[in-house]
Amino acid sequence: MQNKFDRLDSMISEAKLGGGEKRIKAQHDKGKLTARERIHFLLDEGSFEEIGQLVTHRSTNFGLDNQKFLGDGVVTGYGKIEGRLVYVFSQDFTVLGGSLAEAHAEKICKIMDLALKNGAPVIGLNDSGGARIQEGVVSLGGYADIFYRNTIASGVIPQLSAIMGPCAGGAVYSPALTDFIYMVDGTSYMFVTGPNVVKTVTHEEVTSEELGGAQTHASKSGVTHFACQNELDCIQRLRKTLSYIPQNCEEQPPALDYTPGNEMRPKLDEIIPESPNQPYDIRDVINQTIDDNSFFEVHEDFAANIVVGFGRLGGKSIGIVANQPAYLAGVLDINASNKAARFVRFCDSFNIPLLVFEDVPGFLPGTDQEWNAIITNGAKLLYAFCEATVPRITVITRKAYGGAYDVMNSKHIGADMNFAWPSAEIAVMGAKGAAEIIFKKEIKSADNPTEKWQEKEAEYAELFAHPYNAAARGYIDEVIKPHQTREKLIRAFDMLKNKVAELPKKKHGNIPL
Repeated sequence: MQNKFDRLDSMISEAKLGGGEKRIKAQHDKGKLTARERIHFLLDEGSFEEIGQLVTHRSTNFGLDNQKFLGDGVVTGYGKIEGRLVYVFSQDFTVLGGSLAEAHAEKICKIMDLALKNGAPVIGLNDSGGARIQEGVVSLGGYADIFYRNTIASGVIPQLSAIMGPCAGGAVYSPALTDFIYMVDGTSYMFVTGPNVVKTVTHEEVTSEELGGAQTHASKSGVTHFACQNELDCIQRLRKTLSYIPQNCEEQPPALDYTPGNEMRPKLDEIIPESPNQPYDIRDVINQTIDDNSFFEVHEDFAANIVVGFGRLGGKSIGIVANQPAYLAGVLDINASNKAARFVRFCDSFNIPLLVFEDVPGFLPGTDQEWNAIITNGAKLLYAFCEATVPRITVITRKAYGGAYDVMNSKHIGADMNFAWPSAEIAVMGAKGAAEIIFKKEIKSADNPTEKWQEKEAEYAELFAHPYNAAARGYIDEVIKPHQTREKLIRAFDMLKNKVAELPKKKHGNIPL
């Protein structure tokens, strides 16, 4: 029996060595961790249980029969993060460049199937040279098997994708189908076609980093939600994300113990500037309202005119969507609409209540926006809010103009509670523009048009640049002083904790994609 034990121990040691010491050193020299090191840092100490450690490929083409590695280039299994079950696969670049083929894909699919059956998150640590071309169409079939499972699992269990190295061609679509993507500065990249193909087809000279690096996708395309300084930073963000979200769509988000105290926040009274055109940072409002140091921003470098992220209020997890007056005056545009819509739909999928801070002057005008379909893209955010059945609360801090007022979780599209600060201006447009349109002839015929315009602007502001007309009609449930905001929100979300809302029976809606 000892001989059999020795054989097993030898195979386990071989599997753990991956592509060998030389390739492990090359991985480290690039500033990258190995597949197993990543799992070690991601999961709670000693909790990882590996599945499929001795799997090998079955191909003999192009000399592959002489290149067999136990595990076939991906480490798969389950473990715990802060005591909660998760499933994980980690591609091993030291084994055939982490390339995906039949056996490799089967291991990933097995993990995804287990995650779906048992209602727990699945985390993919991607580091692969792409499809294993020696196995031909079998590799492509493996990708499609994964894509199908990503789609079926969407909205059922959280799916997180960390890009720890190359991710190109068909490999990019699995992360794109998951809920959040994390990339590492300098060592990871994603693109459908690489720099060489781009040069051949379009004659553009571009590096891998410029084409699909972490900063590119964090700020330009919005593909990645988090651009991380290094792999350990990436792993910590993965762990932190899971602390705000439930295991599956049937559970409630995790809550921390909270002892109620003085919930008044006097600093909120000082944030809104006297001038309605002066910017301020909406993050100051967020941080003063929610639990201390609990804001975890998502998509921070993309579409800065809107801020989204997770936070805690009275220990309970919430999703936050907020216009950002400090950037483009907080207008809604294509990127902001897409960013917010995706976040709203994620929160609604996983029972995370939504808090909206509104200060929006409207949609961004211009040919660029119109020709690139601001109408359809803006409708995505409208659709996301309308469809959401989780508790939804809006706080209007200042401007709420035009169609953007409707879109930003207004009472009319199903918000449960709508608060406004006394500084709120709820109107079709700003007083200056409105006066110019309504009193155009009167202003033009006046002896002093500028003076008349200012007079009519003040008249319009007196009538409409406040929250009280909306409150009179019940569109605003309560006008509150800023320092009361936290207390009002804690009580309102507590009141809504047993909310039940059902959508009409249907296969699915047709979101304006």
